[in-house]
Amino acid sequence: MRAIRQDEWGGAETMTLVETRPPEPAFGEVRVRTVAAGVNPVDVYTRQGLAYNRVLDLPFINGWDVAGVVDKTGYGVTRFRTGDAVFGMPWFPRAAGGYAEYVTAPARHLAPMPPGVSFEEAAALPLAGLTAWQMLTEVARVGPGQRVLISGAAGGVGHLAVQIAKSLGAHVIGTASAAKHSFLRELGADETVDYTTTKVAAAVRDVDAVVQMFGGDHGLEALECLRPGGILVSGQGAWTPGLAERAAELGVRAAAYLVDPDGAGLEALARLVRDGRLRVHLERTFPLDAAAAAHALIETGRTTGKVVLKIADPA
Repeated sequence: MRAIRQDEWGGAETMTLVETRPPEPAFGEVRVRTVAAGVNPVDVYTRQGLAYNRVLDLPFINGWDVAGVVDKTGYGVTRFRTGDAVFGMPWFPRAAGGYAEYVTAPARHLAPMPPGVSFEEAAALPLAGLTAWQMLTEVARVGPGQRVLISGAAGGVGHLAVQIAKSLGAHVIGTASAAKHSFLRELGADETVDYTTTKVAAAVRDVDAVVQMFGGDHGLEALECLRPGGILVSGQGAWTPGLAERAAELGVRAAAYLVDPDGAGLEALARLVRDGRLRVHLERTFPLDAAAAAHALIETGRTTGKVVLKIADPA
């Protein structure tokens, strides 16, 4: 099979297109012929050696988001059959090998693809979608009538979090540059804030929950937007020193969060897609051998929605 392999951590030049042996599914696993693979900021950080390297070994095949067709099942698998179209985020943060023509995964790390979407759209959904879903439903426990602030609301996680929060009945405030505000309104955001010209903590107060996708000072300042007892869920908690201490000073809560593989969560996302309450916006699709260009686009920090690798044809 073709795959993008790294033999060392570093820049985009460390990613090489290689021919290697396809993996075989173990007991309880399936093998998926990958049609498309999502590209996420964490892929870039991992390539650079800045994330999760304690649980990864070189040589390494990057990527976690996949959508494709089951082509082989291991002993004991009843959840899927050969020929089923599936999507998922297997093994995270351990290696999944998503930038490859075949991946293996525990059956419950995957779910049936939502009806009516392309493989590229399905591949863009798992990591960002599960991040938003788990942050909002499992950690913040957002419900009807609550006010939710979503940082980076036009990004990969953010644009899905806006829609999921709306599906939960929340009043949604999204931060993004002014050029992206109309996009956020189309997604259902009730209010928008231009973080490039406005101090968010001065413009937004007394929200019940914050989905925070930026670390450092931005994460600390976002705590000031919360009502007493409100909660900030940070996807960048490891890069926000003093987060818990500052939250305690302000009388609010803060949780550092890392997404988990979750077949049930994927099924919940698929239901939202099926019901027309969630859609993935694709910024751009690249072929597998252009993975370095996909990473370069992610590194600009200016993407709207998701970036995807097209690896094979569905048939």
